[in-house]
Amino acid sequence: MRIRIVGAGAMGRGIAQWAAVAGHTVELCDVRTEAVTAAVDFVRSMLERAVQKGRMSAGDSAAALDRLVPLDDPWAYGPEVELVIEAVREDLDTKAEVFGKLEQALPDSAVFATNTSSLSVTRIAASLRDPGRLAGLHFFNPVPLMKIVEVVPGAATRPGIPPVLTALVESCGHRAVTVADSPGFLVNHAGRGLVTEALALLEESVADPAGIDRIARDVLGLRMGPFELMDLTGLDVTAAVIDSIWQGFRHEDRLRPSFLTPNRVTAGLHGRKTGQGWFAYGQDAPAPAPEPPVTGDADRPVFVADGEYAQDAAALRAALTAAGATVEDGARPSGTALVLVPVWGTTVAASVAAPGLPAARTFGVDPLPPAGRRRVLAVTPAADPSAARDARAVLARAADGEQPWAVSVVRDTAGSVAQRLLASVVSVGTSIAERSLATPADIDLAVTTGLGYPAGPLAWGDRIGAARMLELQRSLHATTGDPRHRPTRWLTERAQLGLPLTEPGVSPADCA
Repeated sequence: MRIRIVGAGAMGRGIAQWAAVAGHTVELCDVRTEAVTAAVDFVRSMLERAVQKGRMSAGDSAAALDRLVPLDDPWAYGPEVELVIEAVREDLDTKAEVFGKLEQALPDSAVFATNTSSLSVTRIAASLRDPGRLAGLHFFNPVPLMKIVEVVPGAATRPGIPPVLTALVESCGHRAVTVADSPGFLVNHAGRGLVTEALALLEESVADPAGIDRIARDVLGLRMGPFELMDLTGLDVTAAVIDSIWQGFRHEDRLRPSFLTPNRVTAGLHGRKTGQGWFAYGQDAPAPAPEPPVTGDADRPVFVADGEYAQDAAALRAALTAAGATVEDGARPSGTALVLVPVWGTTVAASVAAPGLPAARTFGVDPLPPAGRRRVLAVTPAADPSAARDARAVLARAADGEQPWAVSVVRDTAGSVAQRLLASVVSVGTSIAERSLATPADIDLAVTTGLGYPAGPLAWGDRIGAARMLELQRSLHATTGDPRHRPTRWLTERAQLGLPLTEPGVSPADCA
């Protein structure tokens, strides 16, 4: 296939490398000739590096470079061009102007694709004489390494075009997902669940950014915590995406932005690129503060209250007993015992009030199965600090031959940190499925490939169980009163019907 790529910036040159290596002839052009020259030099350096590392032969590298054709005039007549991929700046008028000129220069059979990440594909296509020839083809940076591409048909896109684009993407070694022309498309939309809830937890002073990141990594198994991720992406970029998607979905509560970001963006606290974000960067940046050492009495007796789920309490009792802790039996704690309550979508304070537990020495424990060796201890404003240190020491105990547990101490909140982060990820994922913006399989594929999560939001919810996820979200909603936590219909129906969240289900069209 002969492909013309308009725009030789970071995305354009990455797409050019990807397509040329896959065997396609690529015309690379830009209104700035020097940008094309720099892009070709960059691709050459990437291919040379691949040869040096043994990932590509010298012959294949040379052949790929031969297929990369610098073009002086983006609007040159191109009767053999079959596909155009536009990768210019994110501005509707600019993109419309580019496609308008290409429509004059290229045959009617050429398919047009925009690499927009945030603009409406339908609105871009509307400026064309034939809007049916254009679709979105959204790559991620760096293109050769991020092996996921979103295929986005606009409202007028001809039905035959998305399958052609999907086949092209997959023949070049990437995975393609189809998503409706909607704010944020799929990956950026799904990614809002983690960062918006992390910001909400910070707003409520549940934990600091480093503490939330530790829990995200060690309990949920994420490669990066949400605040590390925001610093890597740039808070200016992240905040703009959050606002754009929230506004695009008409102020949907579960996508609600935080009041924390505007001032930080204005102050230039963007993250790695400015040297200071949620964390400090650079040679002179102070080292991250270590976690406080465990200093309490690990031999203090503990009483595990049943909480909402008896099985959670039983599992905690068994784990502490195996670690050699003194776990009390009976219906009530002794006068000196620590009281540990597994909380699922509720608060420790509610557990203290209902059965009349001793407020100063009652603490919450997150029963969510951790990906690493970290437990989370929740403390209320009534907690005795000495008792909290002892509870942390007890939870840090490990069975013979095992590594001690790391224990995060957080402020009491409904569901604790990991549950709220997971509930939000699943909630946003199920809302995408509920709106039929993408298939369940594509949602999970896009999130695992594009965001690097250990599981897609629907499959992750199935690991916990649809019924238990529904209980979590109902408890969060009832406890906080915040509509951001309300369960989606997708989750509610599947929990009630005993279906997995990954199940598309039967539609009325199937029964016609």
